Amino acid sequence: MIAFDRDMARLFSAKPKNAEEAAQFQSYFKKHGRYTAGVETRYDSSVITGDDQHQPLATGLKVGMRFHSAPVIRLGDSKPMQLGHVLKADGRWRMMAFAGADDVGQSGGDIADLCAYLAGDAASPVVRYTRAGTNIDSIIDVRAVFQTAHHDMMLDTLPDLLLPRKGRYGLMDYEKAFCPDLKTGPDLFDLRGIDRAKGALIIVRPDQFIAKVQPLGDFEGIAQFFDGVLI
Repeated sequence: MIAFDRDMARLFSAKPKNAEEAAQFQSYFKKHGRYTAGVETRYDSSVITGDDQHQPLATGLKVGMRFHSAPVIRLGDSKPMQLGHVLKADGRWRMMAFAGADDVGQSGGDIADLCAYLAGDAASPVVRYTRAGTNIDSIIDVRAVFQTAHHDMMLDTLPDLLLPRKGRYGLMDYEKAFCPDLKTGPDLFDLRGIDRAKGALIIVRPDQFIAKVQPLGDFEGIAQFFDGVLI
């Protein structure tokens, strides 16, 4: 890092004497652009960052690196948006569940089974660490992304955890489910290398860096990870 800072300071302070030196500066800046933008940092394995055992499930979402956005359609209101924009800096952990093929949230599917575990099992970190009287997503915010186009899905097929009632008046939150934006952007399952057959669960830290990539059905892995992080 010190060497990089020195090189960058030298290039910024020195005036290019010719086109070749100007091109050198431009090339160096482009090469390290992701680093200077803060999206190239990669954290090693630790208590809050798992290993890369299941990285093949999501090759474009690297463990220890920032969660990169992609264009999506929010199912509740068909609004085009960036998936990364829902990850607000509010101190919460996120579980981003990417559905496998033919999973639209129906009973018996991987997404429904995951949500049933998270909302109802005593070992679930959502159950264990959410305080009584607070919103179910106040500590861990669960969202799902489906492969099916938004106009081919129905809200009433979604598990209750993806349509939680929140706040003083118990109003339903319709902003938990997303579909690829197949009209204006690349399919995020292709863009981020998500395994289309199996799907993937991405656990995202409050600082928006990826803590873990794992199978949707590895409930024990979910519990073990959060038991080592939350108290």
